[in-house]
Amino acid sequence: MATFSIQNFGCRATEADAAALRRELVAQGFELANGQASADLVLLNTCTVTAAADSQARDAVRKIHRENPAARIIVTGCYAQRAPEEIAAIDGVTLVVGNSHQSEIPRLAARLVSGAGGAESDQPRLRSTPNMGGEFVSLAQLSGEAMSLAAGPAKILTGDVSAWTAVQIAAADSLAGPIADERTRPILKIQDGCNNRCAYCVIPLVRGRSRSLPPDQVVAQVRQLHASGTREIVLSGINLGSYGRDLAPREALAALVRRILDETAIEQVRFSSIEPQDVTEDFVSLVGGSSRLAPHFHVPLQSGCDRILRAMHRWYHAEHYAERVALIHRLLPDAAIGADVIAGFPGETDTDFRETCEFIERLPFSYLHVFSFSKRPGTAAETLAAAVPQREIRERARALRALSQRKSEEFRSRQAGRSLRALTLHRQGDDWTEALTGNYLKVRIAGLHPANQWHQVTVATDPAAAAA
Repeated sequence: MATFSIQNFGCRATEADAAALRRELVAQGFELANGQASADLVLLNTCTVTAAADSQARDAVRKIHRENPAARIIVTGCYAQRAPEEIAAIDGVTLVVGNSHQSEIPRLAARLVSGAGGAESDQPRLRSTPNMGGEFVSLAQLSGEAMSLAAGPAKILTGDVSAWTAVQIAAADSLAGPIADERTRPILKIQDGCNNRCAYCVIPLVRGRSRSLPPDQVVAQVRQLHASGTREIVLSGINLGSYGRDLAPREALAALVRRILDETAIEQVRFSSIEPQDVTEDFVSLVGGSSRLAPHFHVPLQSGCDRILRAMHRWYHAEHYAERVALIHRLLPDAAIGADVIAGFPGETDTDFRETCEFIERLPFSYLHVFSFSKRPGTAAETLAAAVPQREIRERARALRALSQRKSEEFRSRQAGRSLRALTLHRQGDDWTEALTGNYLKVRIAGLHPANQWHQVTVATDPAAAAA
């Protein structure tokens, strides 16, 4: 039986994509390898949010090829969609598949490891797929020709991702055997793509327009996940708050969540990132009114300076954002509130940066995700003048991470002594098991416990301390 390994880079949406591919490969008859060094097939699901993410993917390809030269390497994801020729030029890459054709990977993988060769007439032909809006587009000019999967230069399969009208997921009807670990906090992607055009962001170019999984399918997936033993699911999307705006009739995220609460028995639902304009009083009240909804909000900020927000093409002012955070804190004072922040956007002065830091200081954040600005091809920010020197960007990013650490410690200090329900994870030590509370605190509980179990814990100030 052929073996495979998947290495994932990036956000929760790519994690969901990787989980879908893993299930589909198992369904094709592949077996999970113990690691990349022994796998017949290695799949890299890439991110391209920053230049560093691109570099990590290239380094991973070289390392895998060096340690396992016989492995067939398929590179997919956002980097593969954006710059396929760049990846195909790396030694060891067999196939580069953009997001536009990710659903074809299991079929192609099966042909790769079976040693499909021989006559050209026996090779799979490039063909159209549902919701694609056209045929495969090969940057090697392969369109309409037989595609050989024999050893040789990497083949590239990409297409117009904006033509997609569906959300690509794998059926959640079985989480048994080699993929049973996915029962612990699986990510259910219910939305993909984005219609915004933030100046720094390449994601709309590699993920396409916003599209939503129909609510009946979402509810069915949640039911199946719960039946498999899942206790918590994470609803995810590239722009989750825009869920349902493309559907007919439209259905807002809050309405979908009410259906999940009413029509399924899932024990806890958590949300990925939600834009500030989508943090409404109705939505926050909904979370606060149900013990089955995790009190955890990740609300991208990017900058606390209005001048920089305008340059970023963000759709809000800093005070509008502050009002949304205040709303969460007023209705749910113990909720986790996280934010994304970009250091060193072009034109950001020392004064602008100080304004961002002062803005963050006065808000009840529990953590920050800090990104150093990285020029992305095809974005509006690519051509902006007044670039911030790299040394200054690194210093600002370090300052923001230090600020994040202080905020995290303050939040944990406020939670100390509280009794909270926590779900055990897979990480363990000699005498402890890691668990996650609803408000996104990681704790260590005494003893070794299976993953995916609820425990009532008392929060300690020290994050490494055990919770009884």
